[in-house]
Amino acid sequence: MSAESSTITVRLVRSFEHRNFRPVVYHGVNLDQTVKQFINFVRKDVSSRTGLPPPFKNYKYDTMKIIHQAHKSKTGELVVSLEDDDKLILKEDSMLKAAGVEEEVLDLLG
Repeated sequence: MSAESSTITVRLVRSFEHRNFRPVVYHGVNLDQTVKQFINFVRKDVSSRTGLPPPFKNYKYDTMKIIHQAHKSKTGELVVSLEDDDKLILKEDSMLKAAGVEEEVLDLLG
């Protein structure tokens, strides 16, 4: 059985106050990996990605949160919704698929 994959947009959130974020799209993301593995992959990729300003490359991201789920309503917040943190912040030891990640927009926060 092949691993299920998906396209995930990760928004790198550096500053809430200044609404400073950059989206990065990942195609073919294996949903049968843990959140911690995916965060580590994104951190490594971001640090070497061209086109991102140094403040985004060097920031210490440590939390991932679902910001928009496909086929569901979008939040009205410009950067990060502060509602339902207990449901939408992904636990590091859970698998992406089990955490409800499909075709999502995720925030990577510091």
